[in-house]
Amino acid sequence: MRIVVVGYDKMFSNLILGALESKNKVVGVFRHERVKLHPFLLFFKDIFAPGKDYSFIKSLNLHEIKARSVNSKAFRNQILKLNPDIILVGSWSEKFKKPIIELPKIGTINCHPSLLPKYRGPNPYMRVIMNGESETGITFHLMDEHLDTGPILMQKKISILQGFNGDTGGTLKNKCCCLAKSGINELLTAMNNEMIIPINQSAKDASYYPQICEKDILINFNKSAEEINSLVRALTPWQPAYIAHKNTFLQVGSIKFFENKTNFQKSGMILKKNNKTIWVLTGDNKIAKINGLKLFGKFGQLFTPLYIKFCIKKGDVCR
Repeated sequence: MRIVVVGYDKMFSNLILGALESKNKVVGVFRHERVKLHPFLLFFKDIFAPGKDYSFIKSLNLHEIKARSVNSKAFRNQILKLNPDIILVGSWSEKFKKPIIELPKIGTINCHPSLLPKYRGPNPYMRVIMNGESETGITFHLMDEHLDTGPILMQKKISILQGFNGDTGGTLKNKCCCLAKSGINELLTAMNNEMIIPINQSAKDASYYPQICEKDILINFNKSAEEINSLVRALTPWQPAYIAHKNTFLQVGSIKFFENKTNFQKSGMILKKNNKTIWVLTGDNKIAKINGLKLFGKFGQLFTPLYIKFCIKKGDVCR
C-alpha cells in the first residue's frame, strides 16, 4: 500500500518506521513545522538549526509535502498526485476537514495515545496519570469530522507504573510511541492479508479532556500525597506544577514526601522553610518537601529567596 504520514515528534517518526517495516511504501510525509512556521523562517531554520523531524525524514530520503495546512489546496493537490491508499496521522493540532479525510483510497487513520473512547482530547499522556489509571494504550481509528470519534481498527494496551517513582508524562509518551511503531506494522500487515472490520466507539463509555489549563497545574494540598505526586509526574517534563501562596504563584522544581511526625495536621500548612524549599502538610497527613521553588514571572529566579525569607511564614496555608 501507498502511505502518507502526517505528524509530529516521536509519534510521527515511529509511525514512519513502523509503516516502512511493514513493507509498505511511504510516498510522502508532512511535518508540523510546515504549519507552525512561515516558509521563509522554516527555510533558514532547516539550514542552520534543523529540527528532529526534518533531520529524520531527510535521513530516510522521504518525499516531503510542502503546504501550510492539511486542509489547504496545496496539500490536497499533492495528495492527489501521490495517490495514497492511507493517510496516517500521529500527533497533529489541526482538525481535518471531510474532503481531506476522504482523499485516500482506503481511509485516513489516526493513532491516538489512549484506549478510546476514553480520554479523547489533546493530553491523554498527562490525564491518565493525573487520574491514577493503571493502564492506557494506543488506538488506531478511522478519522471522521469530529475529534477522536471514528471507528476503531486496533488497540494496544500498556501498564502505567504507579507510585512515587512511577511513569511521568514523558516516559508514558515514549512507551506509547514505541507501541505505535509495532502496532502500525501489525495493522498494515493485517490489512494487506485480511479484512479488518472497524468497530464503532461506544458513546456511553466516552470521555473527553480539553487542553491543560491553569487550574490543572495548581497543587491542591487537600489531596493525598499520592494524588499530588501523580499531578507532578503527569506534567513532567513539559510543564511545572505550581503552588499558590496568598496572591502569588511559585513553580515547583521537585517534590518528596515523608511521614508527619509533628502534631500539626492542617492540610496546606507550611511547617518549615529555607532558601528555595518549603515543607507543607498534605490531605492525608504526609509532609511534602518542595524543592527548587521559583516565583512566577520574568524575574522569579532572582527574587524567590527574598520572597521565601520575608513573605512566607511558618503556619501559612497554601491555597
